[in-house]
Amino acid sequence: MPQTIPAWARAHVEEYLDRLALERRLSPNTVSSYRRDLESFFSFADAFGASDLIAVDRRLIRRFVADLSGQGLASRSIARKASAVRAFYSDAVGRSLMEANPADGITVPRIPQSLPRVIPASVLSAALDQLDGNDPVTLRDRAILELLYGCGLRVAELSKLTRGAVAGVSFLRIDGKGGKQRDVPVGEPARRALDRYLANGRDQLAGPAAGDALWVGVRGAALGSRGIRRVVAARLGTFPHALRHSFATHLLEGGADLRAVQELLGHNELATTQIYTAVTKDHLKATYERSHPRA
Repeated sequence: MPQTIPAWARAHVEEYLDRLALERRLSPNTVSSYRRDLESFFSFADAFGASDLIAVDRRLIRRFVADLSGQGLASRSIARKASAVRAFYSDAVGRSLMEANPADGITVPRIPQSLPRVIPASVLSAALDQLDGNDPVTLRDRAILELLYGCGLRVAELSKLTRGAVAGVSFLRIDGKGGKQRDVPVGEPARRALDRYLANGRDQLAGPAAGDALWVGVRGAALGSRGIRRVVAARLGTFPHALRHSFATHLLEGGADLRAVQELLGHNELATTQIYTAVTKDHLKATYERSHPRA
């Protein structure tokens, strides 16, 4: 049965979600995720007799987390829901609706750390070099893959590019998460692939519905994130974010500064970028064990 936010919390939650969308400029999908998590919590709280925000205490939130664990939810899902509740009440404290955040200090199941999947540079280079056809679709797909890997873009960032924004530039102005802009250099292989696509591929594919979209599907309309994911799956057998992971890891393995990689990826926090240092250490360890006679 679909969950709904009880009447006593509904207005506060709706106002909070509006601020996430308008002030923090979170994506509709992210706001929808917050909504689902808060619906889950406040439905639970209502069933246990809560009738206003102040009635929610730490014991109730602990009970909610235990209930989720009892349902067999993954640790990551439990942590996300608890984080949504904590963020909501932190906002309520900041707006003087609460004196303290009842979710502070709540223990959630430990999330097993999973390292990003990284494609070896030699494998990626060979796969890209094999895409040397001159037909419009191959030119488009080569340009897509070169930009994903060469610029470390998120698939949503790549899909929003326009023809006018990329023509002849050496840096791409990217609108990232939360409205944060960054400038990303375009490497020579990506620039060549992009120029070839613009010269001999894009206009051949484009129909009236394409507008100024950079990427165009075989039916002549703009190619969105889903279509780009299909391209990456068909050409490389992976997902677009694997190319972003590979971009960051290969930069660090080549000696790039961690803060420079943070800026290129558009991460707000350095800690988010630091996961790639673990990937490079794993790679170095594997190389050592494979190569050193006394490993």
